[in-house]
Amino acid sequence: MGSVLEALPRGGRVAVIRLRSLGDCVLTTPALTILRRFRPDLYLSVVVERRWRAIFEGNTDIDEILPPELGALRRFRPDLCLNFHGGTRSAWMTALSGARHRVGFGHFRGQAGYNVRIPRAQEILGVERTVHTAEHLASAIFYLGAPVGEIPRARLTAAEKRPASAVIHAVAATPAKTWSAEGFLEVARRLRESHGEVVFIGGPGDDLAPFREFTTVAGAPLGEIKSRLATATLFVGNDSGPAHMAAAFGVPSVVIFGASDPAIWGPWRTPSEVVTAPGGIGAVRVEQVLAALTRLRVAA
Repeated sequence: MGSVLEALPRGGRVAVIRLRSLGDCVLTTPALTILRRFRPDLYLSVVVERRWRAIFEGNTDIDEILPPELGALRRFRPDLCLNFHGGTRSAWMTALSGARHRVGFGHFRGQAGYNVRIPRAQEILGVERTVHTAEHLASAIFYLGAPVGEIPRARLTAAEKRPASAVIHAVAATPAKTWSAEGFLEVARRLRESHGEVVFIGGPGDDLAPFREFTTVAGAPLGEIKSRLATATLFVGNDSGPAHMAAAFGVPSVVIFGASDPAIWGPWRTPSEVVTAPGGIGAVRVEQVLAALTRLRVAA
């Protein structure tokens, strides 16, 4: 018997549910590239919340971006609905999608709605180690029928170019993932001496006032952040969505980790250094970050 992907009709319709968040959306794109390469004839949509839509805009692996509404999904009439989100809402959307093949990971909730359950990535990839999120998502496409092979870099496209600069993202979702403002400022001052312009970026509601001696961009549309990162010469920041965006553009990156596991969430396929400390992110020293920059051959 052939695989699920081989069983789809020519020009078949595939809906991938990836409701949120920023980093997860970015790290979904390698799996989409693998799917497109294996079955370029398929018509591929991504179901995503509006605030993350820009992550997928301009990506030629994707034919359509759908809002996270059951009506829109059912009107799309997918032959295959693949749930990459894993929450209750995405599980029932998959179950009610009308797709012949309703696919989700076997360790996620909502199992009753799936008729294809994907095992853990370690089983698919034949490894026993911790796997990166990009590997976890790509393994689903391998299980559905694409040949197991190299997992590419995440893919983003930028509509316009910004002047080159070092980009720093000094905020994060929780204190356990946020390095000190004083540490980022010291690194930024060193980079300004050796590297030219330094830009601090942040999302809506982020307070970038501590960094006002530098250019700051807070609450800009996600498309603008893509444009800035597309031309960045360097990225320094907390473990966060923008770190994954920088990696997607191949930007050399130093990422400071606290509560998260770098083996799962580290920069994917870009020159990078991960900085941690046994006492958590608050124990990371400026000297560690500067040493990481030196290992990346960045003068600081």
